[in-house]
Amino acid sequence: MSRITPLCLILFIIPTIDASAETRFEPNWQSLDSRPTPAWFDEAKFGIFVVWGPYSVPAWAPKGEYAEWYWWRINNPNDPTYAFHRKTYGENFRYQDFLPDFTAELFDPNEWADLFVRSGAKYVVMTAQYHDGFCLWPSPFAWNWNSVDVGPHRDLVGELTAAVRARELKMGYYYSVYEWYHPLHLTDIPRYVDEHFHPQVKHLVETYKPDILWADGEWTQSSEVWKTPNLLAWLFNEAVCRKTIAVNDRWGNDCRGRHGGFYTTEYGKHTDVEMTVHHKWEENRGMGSSYGYNRNENIDDYNTATQLIHLLVDMVAKGGNLLLDVGPTADGRIPVIMQQRLLEIGEWLNVNGEAVYGAQAWRAVAEGEKIRFTAKGDSVYAICLDWPGAELALSTPKSTNDTSATMLGCPTPLQWNEKDGMLCIKVPRLTIDQLPTRHAYVFKLTNVK
Repeated sequence: MSRITPLCLILFIIPTIDASAETRFEPNWQSLDSRPTPAWFDEAKFGIFVVWGPYSVPAWAPKGEYAEWYWWRINNPNDPTYAFHRKTYGENFRYQDFLPDFTAELFDPNEWADLFVRSGAKYVVMTAQYHDGFCLWPSPFAWNWNSVDVGPHRDLVGELTAAVRARELKMGYYYSVYEWYHPLHLTDIPRYVDEHFHPQVKHLVETYKPDILWADGEWTQSSEVWKTPNLLAWLFNEAVCRKTIAVNDRWGNDCRGRHGGFYTTEYGKHTDVEMTVHHKWEENRGMGSSYGYNRNENIDDYNTATQLIHLLVDMVAKGGNLLLDVGPTADGRIPVIMQQRLLEIGEWLNVNGEAVYGAQAWRAVAEGEKIRFTAKGDSVYAICLDWPGAELALSTPKSTNDTSATMLGCPTPLQWNEKDGMLCIKVPRLTIDQLPTRHAYVFKLTNVK
């Protein structure tokens, strides 16, 4: 994580959608941008990204790069993946030849969904289609290039959707606006948009009724060329899920951080977006440097559970969500190291989720390097990224006659006093075995100003 300095913000409330209203949206950004992101998305805070496809078979990229770009990389002689591919598979081995090994024979959607519940996540976003155009559902617009016709011969989107929703989590889909090698994309973009892109998205939405439509791959053309305002107008006016669906901002090279739904940031590149506290946003990243599984990464390339929990806390304190990626293997397993990280996050949230779910950015994001703030109702949560010692001294919150303090996970009220303009909270003396959690410690302050 980058160094973070204290930043004062105005407490903001994400507007909600009146389910009884039937506003008609026009296919222009002024109208579309007036639609608020549904309240559930802001309240959820933490989601799981699943990036999975034929690229999960070779599962290789140079350290620090995205393994899911494998097909593109093997067509670029200057990329190290080009040499790796020829050495490992031979110069005549095509990307399509990986399909027989994309088997998903160990994929158990119920096991995945149970893991996501235990992680504390509230929503899941799965790659329905990546830049390679391969679909994880039986898309009629991707004949013989989907997971039912070839490879696993299973509706991977449908199976995971059923399991996730059975556990009352929200389910969404990543969809790449462009495809690297689709013939129409290469030769006739207007036809690609009208005959492939829009009809395929509508089929996905009508079939599975997503809670999130997470677009990507938009950067080669403007939203006018992609005709995405027309697509979103249909989504907001006609789709069965129109009242509850959340969408992001990747709808053209003129859109990120400006138009669409919630704004998106990637691998810490959130400096500009985090200042826009009036608009909902989400950080997304993998546990390592890749979204798709990369066999070239080792333990040192993965963030620790502490780092990931601190990242989640930092994003929520700034008004954002965290969409944390897992990259399954070709046979359908979530790597054990990823499972372990998710379970540790879940254990922390099981105790401290009160300071995360449904919380808002407070008037101050941080105090020093080790404290973040969130707020909910009449409570402010001081989240310490390290053990504060015998006393937690805070300069930002100011006490009132009704102020009280507790530590989440410890039922006993804490003593506090004012000293030299600081709110000083006596921290309970606990052994390691008595600590309610590790990684970060949350102090709940009620009726402060």
